[in-house]
This record gives sequence, structure tokens and C-alpha cells, in this order.
Amino acid sequence: MAWQGMATEFLQVPAVTRTYTAACVLTTAAVQLELLSPFQLYFNPHLVFRKFQVWRLVTNFLFFGPLGFSFFFNMLFVFRYCRLLEEGSFRGRTADFVFMFLFGGVLMILLGLLGSLFFLGQALTAMLVYVWSRRSPRVRVNFFGLLTFQAPFLPWALMGFSMLLGNSILVDLLGIVVGHIYYFLEDVFPNQPGGKRLLLTPGFLKLLLDAPEEDPNYLPLPEEQPGPLQQ
Repeated sequence: MAWQGMATEFLQVPAVTRTYTAACVLTTAAVQLELLSPFQLYFNPHLVFRKFQVWRLVTNFLFFGPLGFSFFFNMLFVFRYCRLLEEGSFRGRTADFVFMFLFGGVLMILLGLLGSLFFLGQALTAMLVYVWSRRSPRVRVNFFGLLTFQAPFLPWALMGFSMLLGNSILVDLLGIVVGHIYYFLEDVFPNQPGGKRLLLTPGFLKLLLDAPEEDPNYLPLPEEQPGPLQQ
């Protein structure tokens, strides 16, 4: 019964958050069970573009290291802030949310080439936290019961805690930089004099992921109107 309750609760989580979190957990479980090796997952430009192992463009965002405190810490932040974004500023805009993932992922891979970074899931987490924090500037965050501060300070607190866990500061900085680029292009520049939206979600994503908008000029047939049917 407990498993059924957890499954029901998980299915109520928005689709993108549910899919990404599940993919991360299943990938880590597969590595833990030795069904996969991290060497099959990490980002390697030579293997991607010369050996056509294109799955590495995705799998490097799904592995957060072996089971342990660091893994559960990252999963907590992935699940929480991905869900807050999807249920908040991206509510009803699944295509835009997926496009944010694609934009961030591509930019992280391009910038990650400069730093020889092999796994970028933590950078994606930092991006999600950064975008949420900039869109929720008045929210006060309690950081594990130790510190309380305004939301915009959260990415930096997360980076500091990540350093204490022995993770590379470059990964978190990369996520913050990409998050700021997205936030500037999406939320700041369009509202400037002469500014406009530069990040336009492709139409096929909207067609595939978003519910069709109702035509305001549509007149329902008599049998579709509320109330008793007139014969």
C-alpha cells in the first residue's frame, strides 16, 4: 500500500520533472547494479562526433555519481526546483520549459568544452535553481535549517555547500552563468527599450507538448452548450 501511495503521488508530479528525475535515478541505479559504466555515459567530443555515440549528449546530464549523500542532495534540489518552476512560471507552458532545458543543455556542452567537464547534471541543477531564484526574489529560503536568506542568494549557497562536498566549483559556476544568460534573454532584455524575445520555442514543440488553445471565436453546437438539450 505504501508503494502504491508513493506511485500515485509521483504520478501527480508534472511531466518534465517526473521524467527527468526518474531518468536520473534509473541511470544511477543502472550504474550501481553494474548494468552501465560511467565511461559509457560521460561527455566526450571525440566519441560523440567521431564515433557517433550521440547518447552521451544526454546521459552526461543524468549521472550524479554513486549512491551517497551527494547524490541524494542533488536529487533533492533537482526535484524541488524543477517542480517549482514547472508548477510556477512554466505552468501550462511545457514546451517552453523543455526548450529551456534544450537551450541550457546545448550552451553548457559548448562552454563545458572549454573546461573539459564530463558530467553536467549538477550544472543543470544550478541553472534550474538560479532561474527559479531570480523569478522569486521575495521568497525567503531556509537552507537545511542553518541559514535563512532571500532566494537570489540560494545558487551561491548551493555552490558553497557543493564545494564542501568536494565537487568542482566550475560545474556550479557554469550552471549559474547559463542560468543568468537564459534569465537575461527571457526576462530582462525583452522588457528593455527596443528589446524583444530572442528565445522562441519551436512550433513543433508547442504542437507536441502544449494543449491546443481554444479559439475565442468558436461557437459550440447547441448539443455542446450547458443546460438541458432543446429538442
